[in-house]
Amino acid sequence: MNLAKRVLTLTPSTTLAITAKAKELKEQGHDVIGLGAGEPDFNTPQYIIDAAIRSMEEGHTKYTPSGGLPKLKEAIIEKFKKDQGITYKPNEVMVGTGAKHVLYTLFQALLDDGDEVIIPTPYWVSYPEQVKLAGGEPVYVEGLESNEFKVTAEQLESVITNKTKAFILNSPSNPTGSMYSNEELAQLGEVCIKHDVLIVSDEIYEKLVYDGASHTSIAELSEALKLQTIIVNGVSKSHSMTGWRIGYAAGDAKVINAMTNLASHSTSNPTTNAQYGTIAAYTEDDGSVETMRQAFEERLNKVYEKLIAIPGVSCVKPKGAFYLFPNVSEAARITGFNDVDEWVAAILEEEKVALVPGSGFGAPENVRLSYATSLDLLESALERIERFIRSKTK
Repeated sequence: MNLAKRVLTLTPSTTLAITAKAKELKEQGHDVIGLGAGEPDFNTPQYIIDAAIRSMEEGHTKYTPSGGLPKLKEAIIEKFKKDQGITYKPNEVMVGTGAKHVLYTLFQALLDDGDEVIIPTPYWVSYPEQVKLAGGEPVYVEGLESNEFKVTAEQLESVITNKTKAFILNSPSNPTGSMYSNEELAQLGEVCIKHDVLIVSDEIYEKLVYDGASHTSIAELSEALKLQTIIVNGVSKSHSMTGWRIGYAAGDAKVINAMTNLASHSTSNPTTNAQYGTIAAYTEDDGSVETMRQAFEERLNKVYEKLIAIPGVSCVKPKGAFYLFPNVSEAARITGFNDVDEWVAAILEEEKVALVPGSGFGAPENVRLSYATSLDLLESALERIERFIRSKTK
């Protein structure tokens, strides 16, 4: 049986591969510390769980509209008004089966063969693959570590061609945790408006920001930028609802309608009880979101100094999300490895610490380390990494 060419070119998810390997070692009885998963280690807040259960008990177990329950769209629209000060109509909002599925649907609705999408590096692993699956061509522009991994307006303009359809903006970023300032966003937006390039603004980590930082959506800077932007967001990270698979897009009604029609032929609708849980997430508040954010901030501030004290490791301190993205190229070199991928594999094998190599994010000198786990495990993992480095450099 010959497979379709579109799947033969796919690169497997690096994060899922590392997580699977760590799980395999755990099942063999090894004491593995997994720092690869991109999900909070907290359970979903109880009020959200209760709302989902209540919806099922009340008989809400049937199909819903493909683009999401009207009541959920209303809750999302109110969220945008409150958090970003921008207003959308119901036909400008589409709810999907997780933000990843929403992004996939967007690119399927947007791209024709050969259309180019500009993707800053380091990037979330699924961006290039989703673009390729839609027939598009990823065009990479390097976010320099010296600029906190962010790209400049000049860099963006230098790679725009007559085939450029969209620019992906992820702030706060996975994997770096970097955030763009309002001035930087405005400059990038000006370039996109000038060349009529759609901005795909992935804001899934908007609630997880630290050290006094605040998140700004590029769409809230002006009406022109709002019209030029499709915002993608969801409740997976903010409300610890990764398994519930609810994400959404907001933007131009023509694009949203195309995405909704496409989803009607792929998933029918997002899971019904998960939608009711999300309504509760956005209309009720028991303080859980802020409690989780504070826990992540505490972990970041406690482990960051310990991380950069390890020989051969340097790291830009993130402002958001829940990842550290240290440069470990020097650590790999002084311990005798050819590249960071080999170094990561050796640490997993010898010290049973699972990190994600940066090569999967377009940054082969770095690794991604998730601090969405307990402080005790984080500190133990860093001790093991330091022990590994020191043992190899004696």
